[in-house]
Amino acid sequence: MIRVLVADDEPMIRAGVRAVLAADPGLDVVAEAGDGDEAVDLVRRHRPDVAVLDIRMPRVSGIEAAARIRADAPDTGVVMLTTFGEDDYILRALSGGAAGFLVKSGPPEELIAGVRAVAGGAAWLSPPVAARVVAHLTATGAAGAAGRRAGARERVAALTARERDVLSHLGAGLSNGQIARRLHVVEGTVKAHVSSILARLGVDNRAAAAVVAHEAGVIPTPGPAGP
Repeated sequence: MIRVLVADDEPMIRAGVRAVLAADPGLDVVAEAGDGDEAVDLVRRHRPDVAVLDIRMPRVSGIEAAARIRADAPDTGVVMLTTFGEDDYILRALSGGAAGFLVKSGPPEELIAGVRAVAGGAAWLSPPVAARVVAHLTATGAAGAAGRRAGARERVAALTARERDVLSHLGAGLSNGQIARRLHVVEGTVKAHVSSILARLGVDNRAAAAVVAHEAGVIPTPGPAGP
């Protein structure tokens, strides 16, 4: 059973998220919060596997809450709920250690998939979010965009061939176990590769590495990820 905390300052949104998650018998919403400060407190008390946080909340934002949760409860994965037009907030949340980003207007099954992915140790970037993040990062004119893409490709080229394979699947949202099965290696090997990839790319977490993968254009053709 995956234990989940939901935080949003709008009661109807919280109720909707809870209802979607309740449709999966493997997910259990153990707590709800109306702001970031309450979310941090409830994470400390309940130690959920995943915290689903709205980016903008009163008193303490989802971004600040995510950073505090990652510091206080590193075993709790953080999924951010966002709306279009919040690109700056998404970039700040990436730096704060959030592992998943979903748009509120997305399909319900994507919320379930994102929570399950983050609970399993994977990064999850909703395709619209990934596209907007990359677009925002490259929105400095054609030369700037080309420079960022070239820079991402150069960073990825410095990885070993196996690390590039792992990064491409990481960017597609696969967990370590799924990557191991896809590449026919043991999960511990994938974990070691991921640690090396983060260090060599100079990023702090899997979601940030996924952004680099999207920028460099190394995401594989979508296909079944496996159990």
